[in-house]
Amino acid sequence: MTEALFIVSEEGYWGEECIEPLTTLTDAGIDVTVATPTGSPPVIDERSVDPDSVGEELAEHVLEIHETDERLQHPKPLAQVDAGDYDAVVFPGGHGTAWDINQDRHARQALLQAVAGDGSKALVVCHAVGILGFTREADGSFLVDGREVTGFPNEWEADILDDDDLMPDGRKLPYWVEDEVRAVGGVWDAELDSETSVTVDGDLITARGPESSAAAARTLLDELDSV
Repeated sequence: MTEALFIVSEEGYWGEECIEPLTTLTDAGIDVTVATPTGSPPVIDERSVDPDSVGEELAEHVLEIHETDERLQHPKPLAQVDAGDYDAVVFPGGHGTAWDINQDRHARQALLQAVAGDGSKALVVCHAVGILGFTREADGSFLVDGREVTGFPNEWEADILDDDDLMPDGRKLPYWVEDEVRAVGGVWDAELDSETSVTVDGDLITARGPESSAAAARTLLDELDSV
């Protein structure tokens, strides 16, 4: 059976970016394991289940899965899973990833293993793409150097943060995803003129944001079928 590992933030994941791939892969018969940095249940960004922002139907669906899915309620500690045991590793986005997933050495190692593995794939969504700004190969080179990627763009970030880079909840965002990925050689194109943006470069799949979640999940399934 094909297996996938989801590495989800305890600091605030964006609902659709996790739930859409999670349910899509599950419906396709893929066995999904969820891990978080400490093994505590992941925390959902409340903005991602605000009916006024995302629509009542989507908010209700995402919140129901978040609250009832046993994999999300009882995740494994990230240090206790081996990404090499999985056919795919998925990194859902959300601003919260800036404070935990993208800074976690086990998460970075999992990403490296997924991209370098024999037929395995990595899907990195939205703010989780920031992990590429900090993930180095054994020789010190950056994993993303020279790779084509998409992710959460500066233009969108500017609409969320105030002049002091403070988020609506008062936290200061430590970095902007696009800046970090470009700085280490990523070939960035968030395709702002397109409704969705999903980029495949070898075994690395990146997606721009919530609206690209469904397309990203389908792309991952197609890539797994092609192995």
